Amino acid sequence: MLHEFLPLGPAMAAGLVLGAWYFAGLWWTVVKGVSSRVPALWFLGSMLLRTSVTLAGFYFVGRESWARWLSCLLGFIVARILVQLTRAQETAHAP
Repeated sequence: MLHEFLPLGPAMAAGLVLGAWYFAGLWWTVVKGVSSRVPALWFLGSMLLRTSVTLAGFYFVGRESWARWLSCLLGFIVARILVQLTRAQETAHAP
């Protein structure tokens, strides 16, 4: 049974990388955008870039296999949860 899921590991790892890219880019955009003279340009440009790269990554990883698509999505969701957990720990330790 385990040997059926092993080929999905790289797809999940790619989902983790795509999630890290997406949410790190979002964090960077917020930091840069709030201090910019034209924040709308930062937020719009970042959204278009992050979304297009992430969707292209999903398309490349998933190809014709719904299982790879699902595994990649699961990795992306895990990356989001990890970001939430690190932010929660950061705010808990703030003075």
